[in-house]
Amino acid sequence: MSKALSTTGRHTSHPNAGTHTIARLPTAKAESGYSRSTIYLRMSQGLWTKQIRLGPRCIGWPASDISALNAARIAGKTDEEIRALVVKLEAARKSVF
Repeated sequence: MSKALSTTGRHTSHPNAGTHTIARLPTAKAESGYSRSTIYLRMSQGLWTKQIRLGPRCIGWPASDISALNAARIAGKTDEEIRALVVKLEAARKSVF
């Protein structure tokens, strides 16, 4: 089970850790295998979800978004299918609360 940074800033191994866990950039890079510049390029191409602002100089992504995008790549989804997934993931953020 992967450890991720929770919104409180502590590492967690809880079974539901990915549910509402925010992964900071180093974790996103490690989990995806992408460099910082590639993550931002993929965001501009619509192939990666937009970041969540945690503070004036702090951003992250829902760990569940990273997992879903990794699973789509592993499954061999096309760029168009991944763009549709990104739209779905970002819409789901708005309906959480």
